[in-house]
Amino acid sequence: MEFEEKVKKVEHVFDGKIIDLDIETVELPNGKEAKREIIRHQGAVAIIAITDENKMVFIKQWRAPLGQVTLEVPAGKIEPGEDPNVTAVRELNEETRFEADKLEFINTFYTSPGFADEKMYMYHAVNLKPVKDELPQDSDEFLELVELSLPEVEQAIAKGLICDSKTLIAVMYWKLMQ
Repeated sequence: MEFEEKVKKVEHVFDGKIIDLDIETVELPNGKEAKREIIRHQGAVAIIAITDENKMVFIKQWRAPLGQVTLEVPAGKIEPGEDPNVTAVRELNEETRFEADKLEFINTFYTSPGFADEKMYMYHAVNLKPVKDELPQDSDEFLELVELSLPEVEQAIAKGLICDSKTLIAVMYWKLMQ
């Protein structure tokens, strides 16, 4: 069976700070037409950061789309033309005030391929230490650093505080590292 959809028309309807929105008219494999609303995103990084005390580093913050506070691994948007490795170093500094001896690339994944093209690059920060020079944090972010043991992480998942895909993937990877 053929699955590929042929794009017939693209209507660009929104340019935002973080995302853009396109509406595509596509021809389906059976010849009929359909509309696809597609979020365009520059891409992002996520970092698994484990302390010497074997605790995972999380960022506590408000997430407006969910209407709740979440605990998430450090992460951030890749700037246009920026290497994801550079983004990971910057975001680790900005959000946690840590740096790593080495950032090990783990893998990439798509956060929500049903409607978005956001590609996430996952890294493991090896040998954390406090940064020498702190980079400024984003003016619209209010963050709190939280370090949790694996049993505390499992409790946070059960309470719904850890609920996003990148963080759940990071926790699964951490469990495999044990």
